[in-house]
Amino acid sequence: MKKAYIFPGQGAQYVGMGKDLYGSSAQGKELFEQANAVLGFRITDLMFEGADEDLKQTKVTQPAIFLHSVILAKTLNSFSPDMVAGHSLGEFSALVAAGAMSFEDGLKLVSQRAQAMQKACEKEPSTMAAILGLADEVVEKVCAEVSEVVVAANYNCPGQLVISGSIRGVELACEKLTAAGAKRALKLNVGGAFHSPLMEPAKVELEAAIAATRITAPCCPIYQNVDARPQTDPEAIKQNLIAQLTAPVRWTQIVQNMLADGATNFAELGPGTVLQGLVKKVSKEATIDSE
Repeated sequence: MKKAYIFPGQGAQYVGMGKDLYGSSAQGKELFEQANAVLGFRITDLMFEGADEDLKQTKVTQPAIFLHSVILAKTLNSFSPDMVAGHSLGEFSALVAAGAMSFEDGLKLVSQRAQAMQKACEKEPSTMAAILGLADEVVEKVCAEVSEVVVAANYNCPGQLVISGSIRGVELACEKLTAAGAKRALKLNVGGAFHSPLMEPAKVELEAAIAATRITAPCCPIYQNVDARPQTDPEAIKQNLIAQLTAPVRWTQIVQNMLADGATNFAELGPGTVLQGLVKKVSKEATIDSE
């Protein structure tokens, strides 16, 4: 029996996240206060009692979700993973939880990543949309036929693929995909075109920061977004983290590979239960554990 811990990405946040951890765990409180000092502002105020709009800012959302996820892992007595994975931002949470990066280094990287991504979004208006009810190949083919920038970005589960690109590119693709038989083509309320070529400026900015960060072999394999394969080599992990900003999140393939490698139980650490739902859509036989 093997246990897989999975870590959510942007979109899982909610006001009040982590407040119970801060109040019930001395270690949790210490880590949250350490994070406030590292970031130079009280992110806990925004997480626990802030406004929705403030928490939705990419530069706040990403470190907030990272903190909730990592502190949950660090305060969990039973945390002993056989494998880990994270959806987009969650890959950083997974690496810190698995001991490949220090808490402070991981937080600094996530903060730099969030700011670089927000800057890229402000430079060129862009968006994402969820496409439901079509095969991946159909979505890929339609995106390739659109002359504006639009690509497959998040392979979440069979029949659910998120596309990403310029506003016009996503609009055109949604029209064509609806005509091709999509059950829904739903524009998402996100800051920009994550996991698309429009994130190239953020990728360039983050590359030096990732290269300078000390990453060691994790305590167990991490299944990375870029190729969905298990990885323990620190240099390969770094290269995959850099590539991740403009490459798609292959979540369906990650879950399939974890199952093929013996995962019997999945536990999601962080705000919300979105990933648990996606795991069950990939495999009805997968067991979800509450932590």
